[in-house]
Amino acid sequence: MAQSLELLLIQFLMPDNDARRQAEDQIKRLAKDPQVVPSLVHHLRTAKTPNVRQLSAVLLRKKITGHWAKLSPSLKLLVKQSLIDSITMEHSPPVRKASANVVSIVAKYAVPSGEWPDLLPFLFQCSQSPQEDHREVALILFSSLTETIGSAFRPYFADLQALLLKCLQDETSNRVRVAALKAVGSFLEFTHDGDEVIKFREFIPSILNVARQCLASGEEDVAIIAFEIFDELIESPAPLLGDSVKSIVQFSLEVCSSQSLESNTRHQAIQIISWLAKYKSSTLKKHKLVIPILQVLCPLLAESTNENDDDDLAPDRAAAEVIDTMALNIPKHVFQPVFEFASVSCQNANPKFREAAVTALGVISEGCLELMKSKLEPVLHIVLGALRDPEQVVRGAASFALGQFAEHLQPEIVSHYESVLPCILNALEDASDEVKEKSYYALAAFCENMGEEILPFLDPLMGRLLAALQNSSRNLQETCMSAIGSIASAAEQAFLPYAERVLELMKNFMVLTNDEDLRSRARATELVGIVAMSVGRARMEPILAPYIEAAISGFGLEFSELREYTHGFFSNVAEILDDSFAQYLPRVVPLAFSSCNLDDGSAVDIDEGDDEIANGFREVSSDDEAHDEPRVRNISIRTGVLDEKAAATQALGLFAQHTKISYAPYLEETLRILVKHSSYFHEDVRLQAIIALKHTLTAAHAIFQSQTEGAAKAKEILDTVMNIFLKTMVEDDDKEVVAQACTSVADIIRDYGYGTLEPYLPQLVDATSLLLREESACQQIESDSEIDDDDSAHDEVLMDAVSDLLPAFAKSMGAQFAPIFAQLFEPLMIFAKASRPPQDRTMVVACLAEVAQNMGSPIAGYVDRVMSLVLKELASSDATNRRNAAFCVGELCKNGGDSALKYYDNILRGLHPLFGESEPDDAVRDNAAGAVARMIMVHPESIPLNQVLPVFLRALPLKEDHEESMAVYSCVSTLIFSSNPQILSLAELFLI
Repeated sequence: MAQSLELLLIQFLMPDNDARRQAEDQIKRLAKDPQVVPSLVHHLRTAKTPNVRQLSAVLLRKKITGHWAKLSPSLKLLVKQSLIDSITMEHSPPVRKASANVVSIVAKYAVPSGEWPDLLPFLFQCSQSPQEDHREVALILFSSLTETIGSAFRPYFADLQALLLKCLQDETSNRVRVAALKAVGSFLEFTHDGDEVIKFREFIPSILNVARQCLASGEEDVAIIAFEIFDELIESPAPLLGDSVKSIVQFSLEVCSSQSLESNTRHQAIQIISWLAKYKSSTLKKHKLVIPILQVLCPLLAESTNENDDDDLAPDRAAAEVIDTMALNIPKHVFQPVFEFASVSCQNANPKFREAAVTALGVISEGCLELMKSKLEPVLHIVLGALRDPEQVVRGAASFALGQFAEHLQPEIVSHYESVLPCILNALEDASDEVKEKSYYALAAFCENMGEEILPFLDPLMGRLLAALQNSSRNLQETCMSAIGSIASAAEQAFLPYAERVLELMKNFMVLTNDEDLRSRARATELVGIVAMSVGRARMEPILAPYIEAAISGFGLEFSELREYTHGFFSNVAEILDDSFAQYLPRVVPLAFSSCNLDDGSAVDIDEGDDEIANGFREVSSDDEAHDEPRVRNISIRTGVLDEKAAATQALGLFAQHTKISYAPYLEETLRILVKHSSYFHEDVRLQAIIALKHTLTAAHAIFQSQTEGAAKAKEILDTVMNIFLKTMVEDDDKEVVAQACTSVADIIRDYGYGTLEPYLPQLVDATSLLLREESACQQIESDSEIDDDDSAHDEVLMDAVSDLLPAFAKSMGAQFAPIFAQLFEPLMIFAKASRPPQDRTMVVACLAEVAQNMGSPIAGYVDRVMSLVLKELASSDATNRRNAAFCVGELCKNGGDSALKYYDNILRGLHPLFGESEPDDAVRDNAAGAVARMIMVHPESIPLNQVLPVFLRALPLKEDHEESMAVYSCVSTLIFSSNPQILSLAELFLI
């Protein structure tokens, strides 16, 4: 075989395609015989040309797995010795590397079985050889062997680390230093033990030296390995970086700001900063690195992008993403430097810097939202000024920033509508389509949270938008439809004069079938649903039929986004038609089921390895006997399918909620899907499943209440739903999903009462306690061990939902809640510490108020422990905090008995400023009035009515919080009917 195989190998390397194909077929036939192994080994050692030797090694690597067990001991010995000889005596680097790859595969089988005891001692010996080639190939082998026999290195780990460090510092050979760098990367990838990983900290200076040398010599691809190593170190939970973090950041900043380097290299450097911000934010603060980082990254936003560059790797885009990450993780340290950069750069003569100024403000608006809200006036001054800039790129960036503000700085941004909306209106007339498109986005985001404030602008806005719908490109039409949807939501019934025209125009879009038009059709379908919600059932029901038909027909067009928006459309229609939507269930529920059961379309990219020479050789090297383990490079999911599944899951819940008994035929399959989706890998789908489960429970209750065996079936579904919610609260890693589970549980407690929930009470209390102690899965902080109290990963939405559970328990249990509240009180009060943000403290106060209101007299035992907190909150700079504190103090006085009486003087002093002209918030004043009313009702003798009543009565009538009416007006009427002299003397004032 040896002679014929050699000729075939030579023939395969010829440029003639026909000759190559013939050789390939013959080699494939010969490769099925185990004797191909010694033949390939022979050519690896004796062939005259390096290409043939390399090809022999490549084929040997592919075939050795299938044939190794069939070889005799003598042949196995020959293979091992020949590979060692090739590694140590071969002059061609590609052949040496190819032989090293074969060693890695053989070692996978020979080392664990004890057939190759000499391999590791040989490699250690080789790595200390005076010959550069030997040291290099030993390190290459150490790298590749970690993938196949990594566990065999464990006894030698300390020796290996010392060896790698020595080779990183090799004074005579750059090749050895580079090979050592690659080996460090391989070992780090394999090593998961914290104690072992931490030893790599001392490697950092040497890694930085090698990386700098590689950059200086143009070996950027090697320098990137250093960044991959730093990536591993940063993601490790062990505190690996120490003081070296300064050096890593300095090196990364040097690289990312060097315009002479490749985009990919610079991107890797920027990514290190991003990972540090995400996983080691406290380290950046501790070493005072935030400002130096921003001083480099903010100017990068002004860098001109080469048109040939990959957008994802462009330094300006990557820098924006990192600044965004920093803002989300360390907002207090990011806002001021970025604001100062923007304030200076907005006046720069270079338009790229003016663009960077507003881009920077836009990207930090989500993370720094609280700080930006407090500085909204000067921030808006910069952005609205940029919206009038002579340069298109600056105006476009300003429109983007305004859209971000509208999305993240609610509700404060809406109060500036008088200055913002006219600027957006002007931008809609911009000569640039890009500016127009971003302005429509800004308009859509801005109007989404508006109410009647939009009415004065309705005519000019709709005039421009209706014109644009008929005379613009598809992209502009789509963003225009989004803007109209936001306006319709804000204007509600006031949108009626425009509804007919909009709906008529949407008919034209909802029949489009060309691929390039389907996104527009999707937006139109969505918009019809939004307009329907605004104008209501009476106006829409008579004209719905053609829109329903068009929406259903769109499912045949195989466009995921269209199906997603169509599910949203059906959800809106179900909401306005309520039980009348039952007529459409047979047609729309199967469509939702179909989307829910779609394959996710996971796509996995496989790295086939190193062998360019074998690129055309896949047939020979991929028969059933070859089992080389490829490396997974990347896993991607078709996100459109995820969005479609989430929308379909939401739709099923809303169909069940609104049609109730009529939904019976679909209940079983819906529950099967929702149970499955409640543990889905993506949080968006899980979130919708948790919401839909609550709605489905409501439908099941209606369906089964009139059936003979209904109670048992309803209990079975309640068990299923509650077990999912309990598991989600404890085990789900997404805070929004957990928050929704808590909200759903609180709703169920209110809807069904204590009796129904009693079997789940121990688990519910345990889960609530776990969340209050911030020990559930979604609260585990992987980023840092040095988290500050004020920068903890606490999530306001999550904890608001958790704290709502306590009042729900109290309302359903009354005084019986007392022993449970005793367990939850201390964990709750952690959020009231002075180091916590204001929103945490007001969450606690609001929770205490509702518990006091619903639990009643047992709250007396807590008055002394909470009163100082509540009195401090009465003087808070935040209106929400003052309002909640006023409500709380009233309930503590009402239900706290004599325990609260001793605080009356302090309470009245704390409430008094809330009645004055300096109090800008009507709701705060209303709650203060409610508190005084409760105090008077409980202990009128302890209130100096001659001083209190004039102030109290001047605050009437209530202006905003009408839930206080019962307490306030009951107090007044009781005083009047009891002929209280103080109130009678003030009757004239009261009547006025």
